[in-house]
Amino acid sequence: MFVSLKKTRKTKSKAGRGLRVWLVPALAAWLSCWGGGPVLAEEAGSQANRQFIQAMQLVRKANATYEAAEEGRLLAEADRLLADIITRFSDTDLAVQLVTNQFVGDFDFYEFRSRLRSMVCSDQQSSKCFLFRIGNLLPAVETPITTARWDWLSLAVASHLFGDQGRAREIIAPFLSAVRRGVANGGTDRDLYVARALALTGQEAMALDLTRKIPDCATRIYNLTDIAQVALWRGDKEPAGTLALEAQSYSATRKCTAEDGLVARTLHDAGRDSEAGAVFAAARQRQVAATTKDAGTAVWPPELVVAAADLGTPAETLAKLRSVQEETSWTVAAVLGRLAKRGEGASVQAYADALQDVELRGEAYAELIERFLARDERATAEALMVKLVKLAADDGPRRPTLIAERARAEKALYRDERWRSSFMQAVTAAENASGIARHDIGGPLIAILVRIETGLPMLD
Repeated sequence: MFVSLKKTRKTKSKAGRGLRVWLVPALAAWLSCWGGGPVLAEEAGSQANRQFIQAMQLVRKANATYEAAEEGRLLAEADRLLADIITRFSDTDLAVQLVTNQFVGDFDFYEFRSRLRSMVCSDQQSSKCFLFRIGNLLPAVETPITTARWDWLSLAVASHLFGDQGRAREIIAPFLSAVRRGVANGGTDRDLYVARALALTGQEAMALDLTRKIPDCATRIYNLTDIAQVALWRGDKEPAGTLALEAQSYSATRKCTAEDGLVARTLHDAGRDSEAGAVFAAARQRQVAATTKDAGTAVWPPELVVAAADLGTPAETLAKLRSVQEETSWTVAAVLGRLAKRGEGASVQAYADALQDVELRGEAYAELIERFLARDERATAEALMVKLVKLAADDGPRRPTLIAERARAEKALYRDERWRSSFMQAVTAAENASGIARHDIGGPLIAILVRIETGLPMLD
């Protein structure tokens, strides 16, 4: 058998290093039930060793070439040979060392895979390269997993959309396992983002099965409406409507009144306007009664404020938005965009202009640019673009998301590739940011990149 030099690894802070330990139990179980076939153990070991040597020769050739394309080709072939060792010779020590990311001699399989992924940056302005660089900004996942991480799950969804389905499954699987064990978010009834990530990567049936086992009002309804939204993005309006009605029924049965705004909005998006209007009217009436009872102190749930942008009056919607935006800043662009879609112009622009948080203002401008372009109001969109460009020029180096929002607006306004230069500036600014800023920037950048490439918010 091939003799390895096993080294003790030190814990590294590099994002993603923790991924190597997530899959070890599952992969060990997989290896235990994978048949080795008729090949005798000694013969399998010899063949695995020979194949490993071939792969190392390819790696050395890759190290010696000046051509990026040739380097990528050689590394890809080496990776194929190594993966084949794991698949065909799974009973060998060498396969176990590879699949558990142990050193084999001085060869580090984990670092090799990272190097292979980095080859996407032979084109530095490609979306795959952007995603690779942003992935390196994400804080490492702590194990055992005790909380859902929307940044890593966003990375999984983006990887799937950009063609790396294996990477997506590798990231999602440990979170899914944690939810099934009942440890995600500290309880057996919680699941944030996992079901939506599954739905966005083509696993709607699994997402629904997971969701329907969760009794928690908020989580159950959020998941059902998220999966309905995914169906709408695919153009499947009928199943989206069915899921929206299921969410409505569950809300009514369990008296999940806090989520009525989300139910109303999803029913509206699915074309169930009469049901949406009834749910919204009842929820609004409860809020009016609560406000009267509490001497004007009651604050609408943020999802109800977003629903009001579709189903309420613009003036009341903007008034309620002011009361929630500090605590739930994500509502601002969502509300202003929906009002702009309804034809509101001057009021939403004035609201965006008055926002003190420049990052929030930049997001609002980008959202409104897309909405006004959809209404063929190009002059208005161009005027907002001037404001966004100035905002990004003044504060972009310190706030990379501003530059990324400018890139998003450029894609919508010009329909060409100039946005890539701006987005690369945003990624570079994020890489050069301080430690605290770097800690939080990866998820938003992935969300904006996916929005640019698909036109949809995905896991945002």
